[in-house]
Amino acid sequence: MLKVKNIETLYGFIMAIRGVSLEVQEKQIVSILGANGAGKTTILKTIMGLLEDQPDKGTIEFMGKRIDGKDAEEIVHLGISYVPEGREVFPELSVEENLKMGAYTRKDKKGVKEDHERVITHFPILNQRKDQWAGTLSGGEQQMLAIGRALMTRPKLLMLDEPSLGLSPILVKEIFGIVKTINGEGTTILLVEQNAKMALKISDYAFVLENGRIVVANAPNVLLEDDDVKEFYLGIHSEESAKGYQRWKRKKRWR
Repeated sequence: MLKVKNIETLYGFIMAIRGVSLEVQEKQIVSILGANGAGKTTILKTIMGLLEDQPDKGTIEFMGKRIDGKDAEEIVHLGISYVPEGREVFPELSVEENLKMGAYTRKDKKGVKEDHERVITHFPILNQRKDQWAGTLSGGEQQMLAIGRALMTRPKLLMLDEPSLGLSPILVKEIFGIVKTINGEGTTILLVEQNAKMALKISDYAFVLENGRIVVANAPNVLLEDDDVKEFYLGIHSEESAKGYQRWKRKKRWR
């Protein structure tokens, strides 16, 4: 469905993305993992056409068509929707108005109504808060609204940037469960996430990014079997390293 080949993206004079290649197959959940500043968000923005004159090099294909060089409006029409980091809902519009904005480019009233029902089935709280200003919602509710608004475009590919950011563990689990359900209904998902453990639980494949380059790519079970990958790239420490850290902490406390 999506084929990114050897892209390079510049921020001023800084090379933020260095020769990144990745593929997303239809109906998969694919994750891009890595530390803050690794370039994860830049990849999504480059795919979405949100960075002027980027990528500087390389190609991006969606459903067999080149989309590098196209603007975001064209890309939305082709079937890609993007939920940015930080949600970015329209704070002074109601929940209902935010959802309508998601369907702004659509003319199929029946389909829009069906998708609205689908969204409030996934996120019942949005129906309860439909007349409330979006800016007054909690962080978790705003994340649900941002995902719901993106679904109103009826995307073939949904790109999510840090959906767990700033949420409680209970809400994180709920959001990831809904993402898995949305995927089960046929929507392909490209996920950028710092919470590697949760992302790998629902993903079919994952790419690990460091300093703008992909350093590891494999199925989640393979990545989780490699202690070096877990510890140095995913921030998931093995039992032995965790025990060693606790011993070090105890020694330090008594000095």
